[in-house]
Amino acid sequence: MHIEYHKEYSQNLGRDMEFKVYGHAGKPVLFIPCQDGRFFDFENFHMTDIFASRIEAGQVQVFSVDTIDKETWSDKGGNPRARIEQHERWFRYVTEELVNRIHEINDRQGVWNAGPGIMTFGCSMGAMHAANFFFRRPDLFDRNLSLSGLYDTVDSFGDYHDDLTYANSPAEFLWNIPDDHPWMERYRWNKCVICVGQGAWEDEMLEGTRKLSEALRARGIPAWVDFWGFDVNHDWPWWYKQTEYFLPFLLDER
Repeated sequence: MHIEYHKEYSQNLGRDMEFKVYGHAGKPVLFIPCQDGRFFDFENFHMTDIFASRIEAGQVQVFSVDTIDKETWSDKGGNPRARIEQHERWFRYVTEELVNRIHEINDRQGVWNAGPGIMTFGCSMGAMHAANFFFRRPDLFDRNLSLSGLYDTVDSFGDYHDDLTYANSPAEFLWNIPDDHPWMERYRWNKCVICVGQGAWEDEMLEGTRKLSEALRARGIPAWVDFWGFDVNHDWPWWYKQTEYFLPFLLDER
C-alpha cells in the first residue's frame, strides 16, 4: 500500500498540520479520527485493513486528518466562544486548504464513477465532524459515512449557544435551510449513511442519531439512517463491520 506523510503550514490555524495519505488513486476519502484523535489513528486502529483491497486496487485514496478537539469540543472548562471560534478555524483549514491539497494529490485519470467530490468518514466524534462537513459543504463533499455520532453541540457546549455553535449543529440547522437553497438539491444527489448501535455506550449517540434522523425526514433529505441491534456497542469491532457493510453502497458497488 502506498502511504505518504505530510506536514504543512495552515494559514487558518497559524501552525503546521499533519495528515497521511493511503493509496495512489481513486475516490478520495477524508477520515476524521475519534475525539482528540490524531492523523495516524486510521492506521493505528487498523481501519486500513477494511479499506486495504480498495486502496490497493486504486478505487479509494484515504486522507487521514489531524484534529484539534482538545482545544475545542473537549475543552469543556474553556471559554465557549473562543473554543467554537477555534473549531471554525479548523473547519476552514479543512475546507479551504486541505481539500485543495486532496485534489492536488489525488490521481484523477479519467472520470471516477462515484462522483467528483470527497467522501467524509468518521466514528464517534469523528462521525459528528464528518456529517458536519457533509451538510455544511455538500459542494465539496458528496458522500458521508458517520458511525455512532452526536450531531449537535449540547454535549460539548452545554447551554451555550451562538451563531457558530448553530452553524456546527446539523441536527439544528437542517431544519431551517430554505427549500429553494441550492444545498437542498445537492443533498438529494449526494449519498449519506448515518448508523448507530443500540448496545453499550451508545445511549447518547442513539438519541443524537434520532434527532438528526427526524430533521432529515422532515426536510425530505434522503439519507440511509440505520439503527443496529442491542448487541452493537460503541467500539471499533462494530465500526469495522458497519464500514464493510456500507462502503459498497457509498462507492456505487451495488
